[in-house]
Formats: sequence, C-alpha cells, structure tokens
Amino acid sequence: MEKNETPVLYLRLRKRLAIRPGQTVRLGQAAALAAEPQLQRRLADLIVYAHRPEDGNRYVIDLLHIVRRIHELRPGLQIEPYGEPQVLVTIAERPRRPLVPMLIFAWLLLFFGAGLAIMNFHEDVSMKEVHVRISELVTGQPQAHPLWFQIPYSFGLGAGMLLFFNHLLRKRFNDEPNPLEVEMYMYQENVNAYVIADEMRKKQGDEDA
Repeated sequence: MEKNETPVLYLRLRKRLAIRPGQTVRLGQAAALAAEPQLQRRLADLIVYAHRPEDGNRYVIDLLHIVRRIHELRPGLQIEPYGEPQVLVTIAERPRRPLVPMLIFAWLLLFFGAGLAIMNFHEDVSMKEVHVRISELVTGQPQAHPLWFQIPYSFGLGAGMLLFFNHLLRKRFNDEPNPLEVEMYMYQENVNAYVIADEMRKKQGDEDA
C-alpha cells in the first residue's frame, strides 16, 4: 500500500514589484513557485494583496501573511520558503516620459561639471608643471607647451573614462558591471531595506495601538 505524501510548495519571494493604484497582487506575481502543476496553477492565482488608497504608494507583503493566505486555501500544505522574508510593492501610475529640455539641461550640467572637476584637480596637483618636467626629462629641452605629450594624455584620459564606465553610448565593452552600476545597485538595495524596515515598523505600531 502506497503512502500518501504531503504536497510541498517551494516559495521564493521577489524583492519588489510595481502595480498601479487599485490593482491586486497575486501570489504568482509576488513569488516564484514550485509545486505540482495543478497546485501551482491554483496557488499562482491566489490574491495576497489588494491596494487601498490609505496604503499610500508603497506596501510590504510579509511572508507570514502569504503563508496564512495559502493555508486558508489549502490547509495542511507544507511550505518551504527561500530568499527574502518580505516583498516591497510600489504603487504608481505609468511612468512619465522624461522631459527633453530637462534631460538636455542635466546632461550639460554633468558634462561641464565633470570637466571643471578634472581641470581643478589638474590645477591642484600642478599637472602642467609635471608635463613640462616630464617633457624636459625625455627631450632634454624645456618646453612651455609640450603638446606632443599633452594631446595624447588628453585622449588617454578620455579613453580611460570610457573603459572605467564600460560604456560608449549604448555599447558595452564587456559584461562586467561598471562602478556606477554597482553603486546604483547598492543604493537601491539600501533604499529597499530601509523602506521595508520603515513599513514594518509602522505596521507594528498600528498593531500595538
């Protein structure tokens, strides 16, 4: 006689997802599921959150809430959770297209700001005098404007920036993330962690009140 085994659901919450105001979040959106095909399809349609105006523009769905909702639908189901304990839901209308004048202004501001930063750095370290001294050591003659050295140096500076950021317009030189992308990723992770902790604190305060 075969022994009946308890079905198992393997569940991994996503870090964050975005919905529009008034929409609902189903389990298949909030988490990656692995179970028997029929059970998985049924659970994927389970509503775990419905947006309300008083929730604002962000909401945190806790793993325990999801487990309770699953057990309401399927009591006794064994659940094996992995990964994040919460999923951050951001609520917003469709993103607006960026304003072209504002984009051009920001690009020019960053371009000239970066140029001034480089020039100020060169002035602080007396780069002109260094070039003159290097030119004198190589050629044996002092030159007030060693262009043969300064022009290649300028091109090399630009090439170094391209390699550092691993981008030329939309072309990537390799698949490695550049330092800016890493910093943006770390910033986003820190923001997500803070928002989740803040939302959980607010929920705890509401429950204690």
